[in-house]
Amino acid sequence: MTEKFLPVQDYLPDSGTYELLPFKFEPVGADEVILTNLTGEFLYLKREKLDSLVSHRLAPSDADYRALRARHFIRQPNDRATLDLLALKTRTRLSRLANFTNLHLFVVTLRCDHACHYCQVSRQSEDRQSFDMSEETADRALDLVFRSPNPAIKIEFQGGEPLLNFPLVRYVVEKAEQRNRVERRDLQFVVATTLSMVTDEILEFCRVHGIHISTSLDGPEDLHNRNRPRPGRDSHRKFTDGLKKARDVLGYDAVSAVMTTSPASLPRAREIVDEYIEHGFDSIFLRPLSPYGFAIKTKSYQAYDAGSWLEFYRAGMDYIIDLNKRGVRFVEHYSSVILKKMLTNDDPMFVDLMSPCGAGISAVVFNYDGDVYASDESRMLNEMGDATFKLGNVHSDSYRDIFASDALLSVLEDSFASSAPMCSDCAFEPWCGADPVFHHATQGDILGRKPESEFCKRMMGMIRYLLDVMRADPQAKSIFMTWVNS
Repeated sequence: MTEKFLPVQDYLPDSGTYELLPFKFEPVGADEVILTNLTGEFLYLKREKLDSLVSHRLAPSDADYRALRARHFIRQPNDRATLDLLALKTRTRLSRLANFTNLHLFVVTLRCDHACHYCQVSRQSEDRQSFDMSEETADRALDLVFRSPNPAIKIEFQGGEPLLNFPLVRYVVEKAEQRNRVERRDLQFVVATTLSMVTDEILEFCRVHGIHISTSLDGPEDLHNRNRPRPGRDSHRKFTDGLKKARDVLGYDAVSAVMTTSPASLPRAREIVDEYIEHGFDSIFLRPLSPYGFAIKTKSYQAYDAGSWLEFYRAGMDYIIDLNKRGVRFVEHYSSVILKKMLTNDDPMFVDLMSPCGAGISAVVFNYDGDVYASDESRMLNEMGDATFKLGNVHSDSYRDIFASDALLSVLEDSFASSAPMCSDCAFEPWCGADPVFHHATQGDILGRKPESEFCKRMMGMIRYLLDVMRADPQAKSIFMTWVNS
């Protein structure tokens, strides 16, 4: 017989006796701290209240007491459900890890018609077909793709400029669809392209097979052309012409864009956002430079630090929030990923902000030559002569060899931010992640020395900005809620 009611002691007045549950705190002013728990819920407290809390002197009649109990920072002896709820929320946040690899990147060529100074890839000239993926390599990569237990499979074609080897893109799409008639996965395709080489034939194939386009827009014409030079100095015109053709055939929702912040971008955040709006985009990713490939060789990465990028980010976000207040819905995706972890019990599994890191378990890269890497950044690092994160090769290694390799398992083991030095004590850790490839590239240490980490400085700056905005501006917080719940 099932009990209809809890025992009588569950309805008795609070005794004032409570147990502390795991939490971390960070100063946010002269007399306040912010507390976070395992699932990213947070609460502000006065310092004297924190003293009372940890000394078990906080009275049940205190409003902060009730808030702390509701958000699983404390529990009373008769709170039987508190630990179960905390465990359930933790499992929910991590549940998608069990699905394993979703995103599979096919580097179909290193050839490219652009010569971007900040490029993270060791690109090759357009006539170097020896840097194209073969059908045999693609077949072996597809064998590994469909070994993933994930019910959803996304294949993204990258380069170089993947349209320079479009016959291979066509081959992989048709082969994958043929296999999926038996596999019955949720199969998606994306082509990452500048659109400079797009043709009517390519777009028609994309339309028939439901392929989405991810393209690049760095800002107004002069900035885009400067960042992304190509013969003819017409990269922006090529982009706008290609964008119109792609939208005419595929529709607006099938084409998205990303930007990269070069040194020349830093004082032009508003102009960059306006350029996106002018071209009909409703979102942007204010993406910083990464320390790989030509970005290192041309000194682009060293041209600005985390502090300079944060000034750019804040200027862009201030403007985006103002636009939303004026009725123009426009989302900044980097912030949206962090906000989703702060304001919901969901983790969007963005590779760079996962703990453990998303390398291999969320995304994997099949290079043109069959080499397999834990992430796109790992491939870029290998092009610079560092094979630390190379997992194997499709021609010589099995699925088990690759995904149970020491190169992957050691990275995963060292990328639990909750147990990493300094991260384990940081109140922002539930909203952050581990980026072992970045720290290895910049510091020669997978864990990284956090006080010197540009990644850490950037993340802490973004999180503090978002917290300050939400606390000072309820309308901005409401806007953020629409971002994370849409």
